[in-house]
Amino acid sequence: MAADIEELIQRIQQGSEPALLEFLEIHRAPLLAFINKNMSDALKSKVEANDILQEVSLNAVSTFSEFDFEKKTPFNWLCHLAERRIIDNHRKYFQVQKRAAGREIRQPAGGDGAGQGFMDLLVASMTSPSQAFSRGAREMKLLTALESLPEESREAIRLKYVEGLNSSEIADQLGKSDVAVRVLVSRAMAKLQEQLKQEDEFKSLLGG
Repeated sequence: MAADIEELIQRIQQGSEPALLEFLEIHRAPLLAFINKNMSDALKSKVEANDILQEVSLNAVSTFSEFDFEKKTPFNWLCHLAERRIIDNHRKYFQVQKRAAGREIRQPAGGDGAGQGFMDLLVASMTSPSQAFSRGAREMKLLTALESLPEESREAIRLKYVEGLNSSEIADQLGKSDVAVRVLVSRAMAKLQEQLKQEDEFKSLLGG
């Protein structure tokens, strides 16, 4: 087992994303334990450890090629990313909330960075796309953005937000690891929101 881990680490150092995803899957339990240990009870009431881990997974995939593993082992690096995500979430839910004079900060549905209004729109669009023509321009833009995603990404989003499956159940259906599904969904959601944002910005430039 130790030899397998060393081989994984070597592949990670060579820039292998599949190796990183496999490493994340193997170390899922200790990472969750680390996150739970470092989260305050107040933060646990706002966000789940699994959501923090999903953020860590996505952050790790997007930045690991820039990291110097001579200074930290991959696991220590992941723990460092987890600490940063915990701090960011604490600031999000408590410092911002305090400045807003006690206004409730809504937890993004599913931990994907999407507000509840966006999630409601997404579910409605995927459940009854034929009705989008009568609902409005934003629904149509969302459907267009959905169509631009790879089929596997659309299916993962549908299973999660329409069928209500968790990442492990989706992983079984798609033949992927739990971590790979979390990364797939997070990337897809980020792309959807970015496309909508770009279209809104483009429309504003035209004076719409």
